[in-house]
Amino acid sequence: MAADAFVSPFHFTRQFSRGIGEPPVALKRRVLLERAAWELSTGKSVTDVAFAAGYDSVEGFSRAFSAAFGHPPSLTPADERRRWLPASNGIHFHPPMSLWVTSAPKEQAVLDPTTLLIHHDIDDTRELLSMAAQLDQSQYRRVRFPGLLVESFRGPEESIATVLAHLIESKEVWLAAIDGEDIPTAADDTLPELVKRHERVAVRWLDTIRDLTRRGGWDDTLIDALCEPPQSFVIGSVIAHILSYSTHRRYLVRHWLRTELSIAGTEIGDGDPIEWLHQRGLT
Repeated sequence: MAADAFVSPFHFTRQFSRGIGEPPVALKRRVLLERAAWELSTGKSVTDVAFAAGYDSVEGFSRAFSAAFGHPPSLTPADERRRWLPASNGIHFHPPMSLWVTSAPKEQAVLDPTTLLIHHDIDDTRELLSMAAQLDQSQYRRVRFPGLLVESFRGPEESIATVLAHLIESKEVWLAAIDGEDIPTAADDTLPELVKRHERVAVRWLDTIRDLTRRGGWDDTLIDALCEPPQSFVIGSVIAHILSYSTHRRYLVRHWLRTELSIAGTEIGDGDPIEWLHQRGLT
């Protein structure tokens, strides 16, 4: 491309980045990942999609895809909607082999506080579930704070098991309301099942957030006619509600895990978003 423009690769990249707002290699990589998400939703294998996206190994593709979308390629839903990654220039993949350029891009920056908190919440929950796997059943289900209510209508959350279950269930219930599905009933709260539920709900949760961001739907209103009387919820306030209670539950579990695992020499971090960014090399 630089040769066709009669300039050096260095000057071509500089001019391209200045005009498009993204280096050519980064643009290509991002658009190919967006195409990969669509191809996976059509049933193509991870291996075929990985090599079609230009990666030398499935492992390298999986790492890049997971970092971009917040979940591994194997968990891409079959009914996937159009998936776009943040891009200030508004240039995106459009199936089957086209590009879509938004006329007035208003996408959030990578370090937008809401985006940061949402992704940190998903990763931090995953880390807490991993640490909880070191507990035996008595530690996992021990009543630690009799009668503790985080949300009054959900009942007591007295153990690590119950708090982790409600942490995941909250997203499951609200996503069902947003998507117009039946409210899920109480599910298995064994740790292996909670891990599976978290990975499933994380995919839908991040996809819903991206869709709301893309179309500016934070001020949309959800009217729940099943409530008596019917209640209305502004979607932005729903997201804030979930994040607020999720943060409280995560730090509650972290405190209880620290009392159990510090004795065994396991280091329990503070769950700080700043440290989370440092660990991922984003700051």
